[in-house]
Amino acid sequence: MHSARASGVGLAVALAFAVVVARAKSTYESPYGYERTWNAAVRLVRVDNGWKVSEKDDAGGYILFEYRSPESGKATPGSIELVRRPGADGPVTVLAQLPRMPHYHEQVLLDALAAKMRGEYGDAPAHTRPPAPPPPDAGADGAEN
Repeated sequence: MHSARASGVGLAVALAFAVVVARAKSTYESPYGYERTWNAAVRLVRVDNGWKVSEKDDAGGYILFEYRSPESGKATPGSIELVRRPGADGPVTVLAQLPRMPHYHEQVLLDALAAKMRGEYGDAPAHTRPPAPPPPDAGADGAEN
């Protein structure tokens, strides 16, 4: 009986994990920085698609809107969130959620955002890593001083 109960708990955990993974958010790493990505996302939602924005917060980095699928036209809730990385205005993680729609709608939305930014801002800026520190001075004969 103990084994059956353990198997049941294991199955429940596996099913819960599968549900969470199935509803995972779609993400896009935007190399254009926060300000450009934010502006493009707001224009994509409001201007390009004409979706009603119910709430937006530039400082918090999120847009809540009424998504309308091209197939059905029925409004469902959607969100786009921008996650800043500490430090300079480098790449930004963009998360899209359309919880009542099939997952591919989120990816189509993020692909449209990426294409919009490429079209408006050109190729993504190259972010270079800071140079590595020079190796310790080994002196002329190769022995450390």
